[in-house]
Amino acid sequence: MTQHATGPFDVKLTPQLPEDKAENTTLGRMTLDKQFHGDLEATSQGQMLSALTSTKGSAGYVAIERVTGTLRGRKGSFVLQHTGTLARGQQQLSVAVVPDSGTGELRGLTGSMKIRIEPGGKHFYDFDYVIVGTP
Repeated sequence: MTQHATGPFDVKLTPQLPEDKAENTTLGRMTLDKQFHGDLEATSQGQMLSALTSTKGSAGYVAIERVTGTLRGRKGSFVLQHTGTLARGQQQLSVAVVPDSGTGELRGLTGSMKIRIEPGGKHFYDFDYVIVGTP
């Protein structure tokens, strides 16, 4: 049965030096540090790669982050994979649990997360998930 978790989170993005030191590079790399609150009490660390285009409002990013903590009282960790595009202001974002990445009491976790950013920059997550038995 699908369960739902929600709450706010804080995120810190730290730009990393580009490998390509050419001027006006459109590729970026950042580290992610997050603190989740609410149904998911956890921290995460990850890496993000991004690309900007010459068209205003168009870009893309991918990211991987390991989340460690408790999900509704279950301890463990799991990995989230992000794929996002912005096409002239129209956003598409997919954040999914990497298959078989759950550990501890989160072994067998599958699901997807939606991220929303409210005016003022406050971040929230909505996480639909299932924890299935291991074979």
